[in-house]
Amino acid sequence: MMQWDHLLSARRFGLEELAIGGTADARSQFQRDFDRIIFSSPFRRLQNKTQVFPLPGSVFVHNRLTHSLEVASVGRSIANKVFLSLQEREDIHNKEVLNELGSIVSAACLCHDMGNPPFGHAGEDAISKFFREGEGRELKDSFSQEEWLDLANFEGNANALRLLTHRFGGRRKGGFALTYTTLASLVKYPFGSGLNPDKPKYGFFQSEKEAFLKIAEELQLKRLGSDPLQFARHPLVYIVEAADDICYEIMDIEDAHKLKILDREQTFQLLLAFFDEQKDPEFFRKKASVFTEVTDVNEQVAYLRASVINKLVNLTTRLFLENHDAILSGAFKGSLMDHLPGVEREAFEQCKNLAVKDVYNHRSVVKIELTGFNVLGTLMKEFTYAVSHSGSQYARKLLSLVPGQFTPQQGSTYERIRSVVDFVAGMTDLYAVDLYKDIQGIRV
Repeated sequence: MMQWDHLLSARRFGLEELAIGGTADARSQFQRDFDRIIFSSPFRRLQNKTQVFPLPGSVFVHNRLTHSLEVASVGRSIANKVFLSLQEREDIHNKEVLNELGSIVSAACLCHDMGNPPFGHAGEDAISKFFREGEGRELKDSFSQEEWLDLANFEGNANALRLLTHRFGGRRKGGFALTYTTLASLVKYPFGSGLNPDKPKYGFFQSEKEAFLKIAEELQLKRLGSDPLQFARHPLVYIVEAADDICYEIMDIEDAHKLKILDREQTFQLLLAFFDEQKDPEFFRKKASVFTEVTDVNEQVAYLRASVINKLVNLTTRLFLENHDAILSGAFKGSLMDHLPGVEREAFEQCKNLAVKDVYNHRSVVKIELTGFNVLGTLMKEFTYAVSHSGSQYARKLLSLVPGQFTPQQGSTYERIRSVVDFVAGMTDLYAVDLYKDIQGIRV
C-alpha cells in the first residue's frame, strides 16, 4: 500500500540538488507551484482556447482558463475537507505537508488542461488524424510502435506532463521545476501509449517516460500488473479528476442555458434532480426563500448550480475517505463520480447524456470542431513538411515563424516531429487561425 509520508514530497523535478526552503518562508513549496503556474505564459494562453463552445461574442461562456480556475477552486475544497479527516490518522507522520493538500490539488487542477491544443477535443483529433489518415502516415516507418502511438493518438493529458517537465529550447532544466507531488497529481493515466493501443488514453509520451519513472520512484507509486511502466494513480489524482468532472458537466449546463440551447425548465429540471425532497428538505426550504428575493433567471440558475457543486464536493469527499485504503492500495476502480449514490448518480448521468445529445452536438460546437480540423490539419501538414525538408527555401521561411523554444533541433525524426506538435498544440485558437490564413494567403 502507498504511504502518504512518501506520496507528499516537496522536492522539485529537475532541481533535486537544491535544498528545500525552511518553514519560515511565507509560501510553502506547493504554494510556489500554484503561483508558478498561474503566472506562466502557457496558463495565460488558456484564455484563448476553446472549452466546449466557441469563444464568446456577446455572451461570455467558459474557456480553458475560466474552467481551470473553477476546477482549482472545487479541487481545493475537496482536498481541504479530506485533510480535516486524514489529519486524525496516526499512520501519517508528516502532518505539516498533509496540511498542503489543498495547495497541491489546486495547483494540479490549474495545469490539468495546459497540454490541450486549440479548438477543444477537436484539436486532439485533428493532430491524431494527421498521422493516422493524412500526410503524416508516410512517416510511420520512421518511428517505433510506441512513438507512433504517441502521435497517432495525441493525448492532451500526456502533453501537459511534457509541457511541465521538458526542457524546451533556451529554457531551464526540469521545465517548470514543479514539486514531484504536484506533477504526480496531474497524471490521470499513469502508463504509456503502448500499454493498450485499443484505449488511446495515456499519461506520458515516450519522450517523458524517464521523467515519469523518476516521479513514480520518488513517491513510491505502486506498480500494477506485469508492465514495468504501469502504476497506480497518485491518490490526489482522484480529487483532481472529480473536480474536473463536476465543473465540466455542471458548468456546461449553465453555459448552455446562457446560450439558449437549454430553456429555463430544462435547466431547472437537470439541476434540481440532484436533490430529493425527502432527504434534502433544508435545500428546498432555502431555495424557496432565495427565489422569493432573487427573480433573475440567470441568478436562479447560478444558485442551483452552486448548490449542486457544493453537494457533489461533500459527496466526493465522503467517497474518497470511504475508499481511502482501496485507493492507496491501487485496488479502487473507476472515478469517484462513478461511485455516486442513487439520486445524484442518476442526475449526473442525465446531465452527461443531455450534454452529448444537445450540447456537444450543437451547431455552434460542430462548426468550431470543423474549423479546428481544417486549421490544425493544415498547420501540421505545412510544418511537418518544413521539418522534413529543411533545406528548401519555403521550409526555411516557414521555420523562421517558429519560436526559439520550439525550433527543431538536430535529433531523431521523432524528436523533430515532436517539436512541430509542441508548437501547434501550444497555440491559441486565434493564433492558429491567423497563422493558417497567413500561410494560405487568405486576407480578410
